[in-house]
Amino acid sequence: MIVLKIGGDILEEGLNPTLVADIKELAKVEQLVIVHGGGDEVTETAEKLGKPQKFIVSPSGIRSRYTDKETVMIYSMVMAGKINKETVAFLLSKGVPAFGLSGVDGTLLRAERKKRLIVADERGRKRIIDGGFTGKIDQVNTDAVQLLVKKGYVPVVAPIALGKEFELLNVDSDRAAANIAGALGAEKIVFLTDVPGVLVNKRLTRKLSATEAEEIRPKIGPGMDKKVLASTEAIKMGVKEAIIAPGNVKNPVTQAINHRSGTVITP
Repeated sequence: MIVLKIGGDILEEGLNPTLVADIKELAKVEQLVIVHGGGDEVTETAEKLGKPQKFIVSPSGIRSRYTDKETVMIYSMVMAGKINKETVAFLLSKGVPAFGLSGVDGTLLRAERKKRLIVADERGRKRIIDGGFTGKIDQVNTDAVQLLVKKGYVPVVAPIALGKEFELLNVDSDRAAANIAGALGAEKIVFLTDVPGVLVNKRLTRKLSATEAEEIRPKIGPGMDKKVLASTEAIKMGVKEAIIAPGNVKNPVTQAINHRSGTVITP
Protein backbone atom coordinates (compact mmCIF):
# COMPACT_ATOMS: atom_id res chain seq x y z
CA MET A 1 0.00 0.00 0.00
CA ILE A 2 1.09 3.57 -0.78
CA VAL A 3 -0.14 6.71 0.97
CA LEU A 4 0.15 9.79 -1.24
CA LYS A 5 0.08 13.26 0.30
CA ILE A 6 -0.67 15.94 -2.28
CA GLY A 7 0.29 19.38 -1.04
CA GLY A 8 -1.97 22.39 -1.39
CA ASP A 9 0.64 24.03 -3.61
CA ILE A 10 0.16 21.22 -6.16
CA LEU A 11 -3.64 21.43 -5.92
CA GLU A 12 -3.56 25.21 -6.27
CA GLU A 13 -1.87 24.89 -9.66
CA GLY A 14 -4.46 22.27 -10.66
CA LEU A 15 -3.82 18.55 -10.81
CA ASN A 16 -1.69 18.16 -13.91
CA PRO A 17 -2.68 15.46 -16.43
CA THR A 18 0.51 13.42 -15.96
CA LEU A 19 -0.06 13.23 -12.17
CA VAL A 20 -3.65 12.06 -12.63
CA ALA A 21 -2.63 9.54 -15.30
CA ASP A 22 0.09 8.28 -12.94
CA ILE A 23 -2.43 7.88 -10.10
CA LYS A 24 -4.84 6.07 -12.43
CA GLU A 25 -2.22 3.53 -13.52
CA LEU A 26 -0.83 3.01 -10.02
CA ALA A 27 -4.32 2.39 -8.63
CA LYS A 28 -4.62 -0.59 -10.97
CA VAL A 29 -1.68 -2.39 -9.36
CA GLU A 30 -1.30 -0.80 -5.90
CA GLN A 31 -3.61 -0.03 -3.03
CA LEU A 32 -3.54 3.76 -2.90
CA VAL A 33 -4.77 6.28 -0.32
CA ILE A 34 -4.56 10.04 -0.94
CA VAL A 35 -4.39 12.75 1.73
CA HIS A 36 -4.58 16.35 0.55
CA GLY A 37 -3.56 19.71 1.93
CA GLY A 38 -4.86 23.17 1.08
CA GLY A 39 -3.83 25.58 3.83
CA ASP A 40 -3.27 28.52 1.49
CA GLU A 41 -6.80 28.25 0.13
CA VAL A 42 -8.14 28.14 3.70
CA THR A 43 -6.25 31.37 4.40
CA GLU A 44 -7.54 33.08 1.24
CA THR A 45 -11.15 32.06 1.93
CA ALA A 46 -10.96 33.12 5.57
CA GLU A 47 -9.63 36.54 4.61
CA LYS A 48 -12.39 36.98 2.01
CA LEU A 49 -14.89 36.22 4.79
CA GLY A 50 -13.32 38.91 6.96
CA LYS A 51 -11.39 36.53 9.21
CA PRO A 52 -7.65 37.33 8.97
CA GLN A 53 -5.54 34.31 9.85
CA LYS A 54 -2.99 34.20 12.64
CA PHE A 55 0.09 31.97 12.47
CA ILE A 56 2.23 30.93 15.41
CA VAL A 57 5.68 29.40 15.78
CA SER A 58 6.57 26.69 18.29
CA PRO A 59 9.85 26.86 20.25
CA SER A 60 11.24 24.22 17.86
CA GLY A 61 10.47 26.46 14.89
CA ILE A 62 7.35 24.74 13.51
CA ARG A 63 4.92 27.30 12.03
CA SER A 64 1.19 26.57 12.23
CA ARG A 65 -2.22 28.19 11.97
CA TYR A 66 -3.84 29.41 15.18
CA THR A 67 -7.30 27.86 15.05
CA ASP A 68 -10.13 29.42 17.02
CA LYS A 69 -13.80 28.35 16.77
CA GLU A 70 -14.57 30.46 13.70
CA THR A 71 -11.38 29.40 11.94
CA VAL A 72 -12.01 25.67 12.44
CA MET A 73 -15.42 26.10 10.81
CA ILE A 74 -13.85 27.81 7.79
CA TYR A 75 -11.04 25.24 7.72
CA SER A 76 -13.55 22.37 7.70
CA MET A 77 -15.71 24.02 5.05
CA VAL A 78 -12.79 24.55 2.67
CA MET A 79 -10.90 21.31 3.33
CA ALA A 80 -13.75 18.78 3.53
CA GLY A 81 -16.01 20.74 1.23
CA LYS A 82 -14.47 22.68 -1.62
CA ILE A 83 -10.99 21.15 -1.93
CA ASN A 84 -11.96 17.54 -1.22
CA LYS A 85 -14.97 17.49 -3.52
CA GLU A 86 -13.27 19.36 -6.36
CA THR A 87 -10.32 16.94 -6.16
CA VAL A 88 -12.59 13.88 -6.10
CA ALA A 89 -14.72 15.21 -8.99
CA PHE A 90 -11.63 15.85 -11.12
CA LEU A 91 -10.16 12.41 -10.41
CA LEU A 92 -13.50 10.76 -11.24
CA SER A 93 -13.65 12.69 -14.51
CA LYS A 94 -10.32 11.12 -15.49
CA GLY A 95 -11.36 7.58 -14.60
CA VAL A 96 -9.85 7.34 -11.11
CA PRO A 97 -12.32 5.62 -8.70
CA ALA A 98 -11.93 8.31 -6.04
CA PHE A 99 -13.99 8.40 -2.83
CA GLY A 100 -13.82 11.53 -0.69
CA LEU A 101 -13.96 11.59 3.07
CA SER A 102 -12.49 13.48 6.01
CA GLY A 103 -10.79 12.33 9.15
CA VAL A 104 -14.11 12.82 10.93
CA ASP A 105 -15.92 10.20 8.81
CA GLY A 106 -15.95 6.78 10.43
CA THR A 107 -13.80 8.32 13.19
CA LEU A 108 -10.81 7.89 10.89
CA LEU A 109 -8.79 10.46 12.86
CA ARG A 110 -9.32 11.06 16.58
CA ALA A 111 -7.25 13.72 18.27
CA GLU A 112 -6.58 15.24 21.66
CA ARG A 113 -7.48 18.92 21.65
CA LYS A 114 -4.49 20.97 22.73
CA LYS A 115 -5.50 22.91 25.83
CA ARG A 116 -2.48 25.20 25.71
CA LEU A 117 0.18 26.03 23.17
CA ILE A 118 3.72 27.22 23.83
CA VAL A 119 4.72 29.78 21.23
CA ALA A 120 7.86 31.78 20.58
CA ASP A 121 7.98 35.43 19.50
CA GLU A 122 10.45 37.03 17.08
CA ARG A 123 13.06 37.23 19.86
CA GLY A 124 12.61 33.57 20.81
CA ARG A 125 10.79 34.37 24.05
CA LYS A 126 8.24 31.71 25.03
CA ARG A 127 4.68 32.26 26.17
CA ILE A 128 1.60 30.11 26.71
CA ILE A 129 -1.68 30.71 24.85
CA ASP A 130 -5.03 28.93 24.69
CA GLY A 131 -4.89 25.86 22.44
CA GLY A 132 -8.00 26.71 20.41
CA PHE A 133 -9.21 23.98 18.08
CA THR A 134 -5.93 22.35 17.14
CA GLY A 135 -5.49 18.64 17.77
CA LYS A 136 -2.78 16.05 18.16
CA ILE A 137 -3.76 12.77 16.50
CA ASP A 138 -3.76 9.89 18.97
CA GLN A 139 -6.00 7.31 17.31
CA VAL A 140 -6.54 6.17 13.73
CA ASN A 141 -9.48 3.96 12.78
CA THR A 142 -8.75 2.66 9.30
CA ASP A 143 -11.82 0.38 8.97
CA ALA A 144 -13.66 2.61 6.49
CA VAL A 145 -10.53 3.27 4.43
CA GLN A 146 -9.69 -0.43 4.26
CA LEU A 147 -13.24 -1.27 3.13
CA LEU A 148 -13.01 1.32 0.36
CA VAL A 149 -9.60 0.11 -0.78
CA LYS A 150 -10.77 -3.52 -0.86
CA LYS A 151 -13.69 -2.46 -3.06
CA GLY A 152 -11.28 -0.84 -5.50
CA TYR A 153 -11.75 2.80 -4.51
CA VAL A 154 -9.01 5.39 -3.98
CA PRO A 155 -9.87 7.18 -0.70
CA VAL A 156 -9.16 10.92 -0.76
CA VAL A 157 -8.88 12.20 2.81
CA ALA A 158 -9.31 15.77 4.09
CA PRO A 159 -7.17 16.38 7.22
CA ILE A 160 -9.79 17.13 9.88
CA ALA A 161 -9.94 15.18 13.13
CA LEU A 162 -12.62 14.47 15.70
CA GLY A 163 -11.91 15.52 19.29
CA LYS A 164 -12.79 13.71 22.49
CA GLU A 165 -15.96 15.79 22.82
CA PHE A 166 -16.76 15.22 19.13
CA GLU A 167 -15.58 18.70 18.17
CA LEU A 168 -13.89 19.35 14.81
CA LEU A 169 -10.13 19.88 15.05
CA ASN A 170 -7.48 21.22 12.72
CA VAL A 171 -4.62 18.74 12.29
CA ASP A 172 -1.54 19.11 10.13
CA SER A 173 -2.07 17.41 6.77
CA ASP A 174 1.46 15.97 6.50
CA ARG A 175 1.29 14.44 9.97
CA ALA A 176 -2.25 13.19 9.29
CA ALA A 177 -0.89 11.37 6.23
CA ALA A 178 1.94 9.91 8.33
CA ASN A 179 -0.48 8.63 10.96
CA ILE A 180 -2.75 7.08 8.34
CA ALA A 181 0.22 5.42 6.63
CA GLY A 182 1.44 4.02 9.93
CA ALA A 183 -1.99 2.69 10.91
CA LEU A 184 -2.50 1.07 7.50
CA GLY A 185 0.93 -0.56 7.57
CA ALA A 186 1.77 1.19 4.30
CA GLU A 187 5.00 0.29 2.60
CA LYS A 188 5.65 3.83 1.36
CA ILE A 189 4.44 7.35 1.93
CA VAL A 190 5.03 9.96 -0.78
CA PHE A 191 4.79 13.70 -0.12
CA LEU A 192 4.33 15.60 -3.38
CA THR A 193 5.36 19.24 -3.23
CA ASP A 194 6.48 22.08 -5.51
CA VAL A 195 10.22 21.70 -4.88
CA PRO A 196 12.67 18.94 -5.96
CA GLY A 197 12.94 17.44 -2.46
CA VAL A 198 14.86 18.26 0.72
CA LEU A 199 17.33 21.05 0.00
CA VAL A 200 20.29 21.52 2.31
CA ASN A 201 22.39 24.61 1.52
CA LYS A 202 20.33 24.88 -1.70
CA ARG A 203 21.42 21.41 -2.82
CA LEU A 204 19.10 18.45 -3.21
CA THR A 205 19.75 15.61 -0.77
CA ARG A 206 18.75 12.34 -2.41
CA LYS A 207 18.81 10.00 0.59
CA LEU A 208 18.61 10.37 4.35
CA SER A 209 18.25 8.06 7.31
CA ALA A 210 15.52 9.02 9.76
CA THR A 211 18.23 10.04 12.24
CA GLU A 212 19.93 12.28 9.68
CA ALA A 213 16.55 13.78 8.75
CA GLU A 214 15.86 14.67 12.38
CA GLU A 215 19.30 16.29 12.67
CA ILE A 216 18.89 18.52 9.61
CA ARG A 217 15.25 19.48 10.21
CA PRO A 218 16.08 22.68 12.15
CA LYS A 219 18.23 23.82 9.21
CA ILE A 220 15.49 23.72 6.58
CA GLY A 221 12.68 26.18 5.96
CA PRO A 222 9.04 26.36 7.04
CA GLY A 223 6.80 23.88 5.23
CA MET A 224 9.55 21.42 4.40
CA ASP A 225 10.37 20.99 8.10
CA LYS A 226 6.85 19.59 8.64
CA LYS A 227 7.27 17.13 5.79
CA VAL A 228 10.56 15.92 7.23
CA LEU A 229 8.98 15.64 10.68
CA ALA A 230 6.02 13.70 9.25
CA SER A 231 8.40 11.45 7.31
CA THR A 232 10.36 10.50 10.42
CA GLU A 233 7.12 9.92 12.34
CA ALA A 234 5.88 7.60 9.59
CA ILE A 235 9.16 5.67 9.67
CA LYS A 236 8.86 5.26 13.45
CA MET A 237 5.36 3.87 12.93
CA GLY A 238 6.70 1.15 10.65
CA VAL A 239 6.46 2.65 7.17
CA LYS A 240 9.47 1.38 5.21
CA GLU A 241 10.29 4.60 3.43
CA ALA A 242 9.10 8.18 3.05
CA ILE A 243 9.75 10.13 -0.13
CA ILE A 244 9.50 13.91 -0.50
CA ALA A 245 9.33 14.61 -4.21
CA PRO A 246 8.24 17.15 -6.86
CA GLY A 247 4.68 16.86 -8.10
CA ASN A 248 5.20 18.90 -11.25
CA VAL A 249 7.27 16.36 -13.21
CA LYS A 250 6.15 13.57 -15.55
CA ASN A 251 4.75 10.55 -13.67
CA PRO A 252 5.68 12.09 -10.30
CA VAL A 253 4.52 9.25 -8.05
CA THR A 254 6.13 6.50 -10.13
CA GLN A 255 9.37 8.46 -10.33
CA ALA A 256 9.32 9.00 -6.56
CA ILE A 257 8.68 5.38 -5.56
CA ASN A 258 11.36 4.23 -8.00
CA HIS A 259 13.83 6.70 -6.44
CA ARG A 260 14.26 8.67 -9.65
CA SER A 261 13.23 11.94 -8.04
CA GLY A 262 13.01 13.55 -4.64
CA THR A 263 14.52 12.66 -1.28
CA VAL A 264 14.14 9.17 0.17
CA ILE A 265 14.06 8.81 3.97
CA THR A 266 14.57 5.33 5.41
CA PRO A 267 14.89 3.83 8.92
